[in-house]
Amino acid sequence: MDTQTLVKEICPTTTQQWVANGALLVDVREKEEVAQLAYDVPKIINIPLGEFEQRYTEIPKDKDVVVVCRSGGRSLRAAGFLVNHGYTQVVNMQHGMIRWAQKGFPTTGDTSSVLDNTQDTGCCST
Repeated sequence: MDTQTLVKEICPTTTQQWVANGALLVDVREKEEVAQLAYDVPKIINIPLGEFEQRYTEIPKDKDVVVVCRSGGRSLRAAGFLVNHGYTQVVNMQHGMIRWAQKGFPTTGDTSSVLDNTQDTGCCST
Protein backbone atom coordinates (compact mmCIF):
# COMPACT_ATOMS: atom_id res chain seq x y z
CA MET A 1 0.00 0.00 0.00
CA ASP A 2 1.26 3.49 -0.83
CA THR A 3 2.20 5.71 2.06
CA GLN A 4 0.03 8.80 2.23
CA THR A 5 0.88 11.94 4.09
CA LEU A 6 -2.03 13.75 5.66
CA VAL A 7 -2.41 17.40 4.76
CA LYS A 8 -3.00 19.85 7.57
CA GLU A 9 -6.15 21.91 7.08
CA ILE A 10 -6.96 25.33 8.48
CA CYS A 11 -10.12 27.44 8.39
CA PRO A 12 -10.46 30.82 6.66
CA THR A 13 -10.04 32.72 9.95
CA THR A 14 -6.71 31.00 10.60
CA THR A 15 -5.79 31.60 6.95
CA GLN A 16 -6.22 35.34 7.60
CA GLN A 17 -3.63 35.03 10.39
CA TRP A 18 -1.25 33.11 8.12
CA VAL A 19 -1.60 35.78 5.41
CA ALA A 20 -0.90 38.53 7.97
CA ASN A 21 2.29 36.63 8.84
CA GLY A 22 3.42 36.48 5.20
CA ALA A 23 2.01 33.18 3.94
CA LEU A 24 1.55 32.74 0.20
CA LEU A 25 -1.94 31.83 -1.04
CA VAL A 26 -2.07 29.52 -4.06
CA ASP A 27 -5.48 29.54 -5.75
CA VAL A 28 -6.04 26.43 -7.88
CA ARG A 29 -9.33 27.55 -9.43
CA GLU A 30 -9.63 28.08 -13.16
CA LYS A 31 -8.82 31.51 -14.58
CA GLU A 32 -12.51 32.16 -15.39
CA GLU A 33 -13.46 31.51 -11.76
CA VAL A 34 -10.78 33.88 -10.52
CA ALA A 35 -11.88 36.55 -13.01
CA GLN A 36 -15.43 36.33 -11.60
CA LEU A 37 -14.45 36.34 -7.91
CA ALA A 38 -10.97 36.55 -6.43
CA TYR A 39 -9.37 36.49 -3.00
CA ASP A 40 -8.19 40.04 -2.27
CA VAL A 41 -4.97 39.29 -0.45
CA PRO A 42 -1.32 40.11 -1.09
CA LYS A 43 1.05 37.48 -2.44
CA ILE A 44 -1.53 35.26 -4.12
CA ILE A 45 -0.80 33.23 -7.23
CA ASN A 46 -3.20 31.36 -9.47
CA ILE A 47 -2.16 27.96 -10.78
CA PRO A 48 -5.27 26.15 -12.08
CA LEU A 49 -5.44 22.53 -10.96
CA GLY A 50 -5.27 21.38 -14.60
CA GLU A 51 -1.83 23.04 -14.91
CA PHE A 52 -0.64 22.24 -11.40
CA GLU A 53 1.66 19.29 -12.11
CA GLN A 54 3.52 21.32 -14.74
CA ARG A 55 3.70 24.57 -12.76
CA TYR A 56 3.98 23.64 -9.08
CA THR A 57 7.70 24.51 -9.02
CA GLU A 58 6.64 28.19 -9.22
CA ILE A 59 5.69 27.84 -5.55
CA PRO A 60 8.65 28.48 -3.23
CA LYS A 61 9.49 25.68 -0.82
CA ASP A 62 10.80 28.08 1.83
CA LYS A 63 7.49 29.91 2.48
CA ASP A 64 4.33 29.04 4.32
CA VAL A 65 1.76 28.14 1.66
CA VAL A 66 -2.02 27.98 1.95
CA VAL A 67 -3.73 26.28 -1.01
CA VAL A 68 -7.26 27.55 -1.75
CA CYS A 69 -10.12 26.95 -4.21
CA ARG A 70 -13.92 27.34 -4.28
CA SER A 71 -14.91 24.76 -1.65
CA GLY A 72 -11.70 23.09 -0.44
CA GLY A 73 -11.67 19.89 -2.53
CA ARG A 74 -9.36 20.85 -5.38
CA SER A 75 -7.04 22.68 -3.02
CA LEU A 76 -6.79 19.59 -0.80
CA ARG A 77 -5.65 17.55 -3.82
CA ALA A 78 -3.10 20.21 -4.76
CA ALA A 79 -1.82 20.51 -1.19
CA GLY A 80 -1.39 16.74 -1.02
CA PHE A 81 0.53 16.85 -4.29
CA LEU A 82 2.87 19.49 -2.84
CA VAL A 83 3.42 17.54 0.38
CA ASN A 84 4.26 14.44 -1.67
CA HIS A 85 6.75 16.53 -3.66
CA GLY A 86 8.76 17.72 -0.68
CA TYR A 87 6.89 20.81 0.48
CA THR A 88 6.80 20.92 4.28
CA GLN A 89 5.12 24.29 4.97
CA VAL A 90 1.83 23.74 3.13
CA VAL A 91 -1.75 23.59 4.37
CA ASN A 92 -5.18 23.45 2.78
CA MET A 93 -7.87 26.02 3.54
CA GLN A 94 -11.10 24.19 4.36
CA HIS A 95 -14.35 25.29 2.73
CA GLY A 96 -12.59 27.57 0.22
CA MET A 97 -13.98 30.75 -1.25
CA ILE A 98 -17.48 29.83 -0.12
CA ARG A 99 -16.65 30.15 3.58
CA TRP A 100 -14.15 32.99 2.95
CA ALA A 101 -16.93 35.10 1.39
CA GLN A 102 -19.45 34.06 4.06
CA LYS A 103 -17.07 35.38 6.69
CA GLY A 104 -16.88 38.70 4.84
CA PHE A 105 -13.16 38.41 4.19
CA PRO A 106 -11.65 40.51 1.36
CA THR A 107 -12.66 39.62 -2.19
CA THR A 108 -12.87 41.32 -5.55
CA GLY A 109 -15.73 40.55 -7.90
CA ASP A 110 -19.23 39.14 -7.56
CA THR A 111 -19.78 37.09 -4.39
CA SER A 112 -23.32 36.07 -5.38
CA SER A 113 -22.00 32.91 -7.05
CA VAL A 114 -20.80 31.59 -3.69
CA LEU A 115 -23.22 33.27 -1.30
CA ASP A 116 -26.51 32.33 -2.98
CA ASN A 117 -28.16 29.39 -1.22
CA THR A 118 -25.33 28.94 1.27
CA GLN A 119 -25.39 29.15 5.00
CA ASP A 120 -22.56 29.88 7.41
CA THR A 121 -22.08 26.77 9.53
CA GLY A 122 -19.40 28.35 11.70
CA CYS A 123 -16.27 26.35 10.92
CA CYS A 124 -14.11 28.80 12.79
CA SER A 125 -14.38 31.69 15.18
CA THR A 126 -14.51 35.29 14.04
